[in-house]
Amino acid sequence: MCTSLTTCEWKKVFYEKMEVAKPADSWELIIDPNLKPNELAPGWKQYLEQHASGRFHCSWCWHTWQSAHVVILFHMHLDHARRMGSVRMRVFKQLCYACGTARLDESSMLEENIEGLVDNLITSLREQCYGEDGGQYRIHVASRPDSGPHRAELCEACQEGVVHWKPSEKLLEEEATTDTFSEASRPRAQAASGYNFLSLRWCLFGASLCLLLGYLQFSLRSAAFL
Repeated sequence: MCTSLTTCEWKKVFYEKMEVAKPADSWELIIDPNLKPNELAPGWKQYLEQHASGRFHCSWCWHTWQSAHVVILFHMHLDHARRMGSVRMRVFKQLCYACGTARLDESSMLEENIEGLVDNLITSLREQCYGEDGGQYRIHVASRPDSGPHRAELCEACQEGVVHWKPSEKLLEEEATTDTFSEASRPRAQAASGYNFLSLRWCLFGASLCLLLGYLQFSLRSAAFL
């Protein structure tokens, strides 16, 4: 029985894709909120999805936010003799930063995001449980812009010691390029500022000189008429 719409969607997509990937075997997907990273029973394997995209809804103040750093933990086991497999899954929660309540909230995901995450799960499952080449993992891009920098103190995964967030190499390169450009442009900006100041002084001097010459000419003409 599904406990939420997202849970039903996860199971629906998983069962459909496993029926295609491994039709001879029977697999089940179990939601386990008590699943712990790296605490595996004998014969079990682990796969950790570190940067899933999800939307959170606070059950206390109704605030919603988007995150591109949702962590999903999977534990997998295949009984080759019985041709039966089991996947236990935990989606780590986040705290609402708007109201500050200590209540952890679950994420909801679009169907297209769930399908990509299940594809990655099956890739890992084929590699670790069947010894096959699972193929390429899909890289997930958030369907909406992230609401801000990841805050470890509000992330259940971070609080349990799962190190999953770090700035991307592209972001670091962009920051380095921006800093370099700022440093390089600063002397030129200062030089331009000094040049503009000197130009202003010369303009004022020229205007004053013109006024003085005009005054002298007027004075000489007035004296001649007298």
